[in-house]
Amino acid sequence: MARDTRGTATPYPRPIRWLHWLMALLVVAGACVALLREEVSGRALRLWLLEGHRHIGLLVLLLFAVRLALRLTLRGAPPVPMPAFLRLCAGFTHALLYALLLAMPLLGWALSSAADQTIHFFGFTLPHIVAADDDLADRLQAWHVDVAWVLLGVACLHAGAALWHHLVRRDGVLRRMWP
Repeated sequence: MARDTRGTATPYPRPIRWLHWLMALLVVAGACVALLREEVSGRALRLWLLEGHRHIGLLVLLLFAVRLALRLTLRGAPPVPMPAFLRLCAGFTHALLYALLLAMPLLGWALSSAADQTIHFFGFTLPHIVAADDDLADRLQAWHVDVAWVLLGVACLHAGAALWHHLVRRDGVLRRMWP
């Protein structure tokens, strides 16, 4: 039988919680814009959606840096008691999510650079991070898509685990991150 420890789990600091949900929303929005772009015709609309996708990705990269800085400076919430195996799985999943959230926008930026496309971010022109190279652009495009699917899978695993903690274990894990 699941134990009920509602209200006993200390929440994460408010800025970390809001960044968590904002980044989740941006990742979903970025994926939706990318998928929508594949379904529409019209060059102008496709370019506008690509620019929106880039802005979302670069915003994720910026917020990733802010979130990482906050995680390193703010005191985190004390751990919720759970078996060592679950703690290990959670730690691995979080590390993988952080790596993917960093890799995705960097791959997209490198892809745009390799395709010799100018990258704008809220009025600023960003430098190319790799030289123009069509073959590299093709490889980066494939990696960007592959990493996107891995990110989707790991994010679903993460959400499923949070719901399992909330509905089955009732240990307050989801409430710690709820805004």
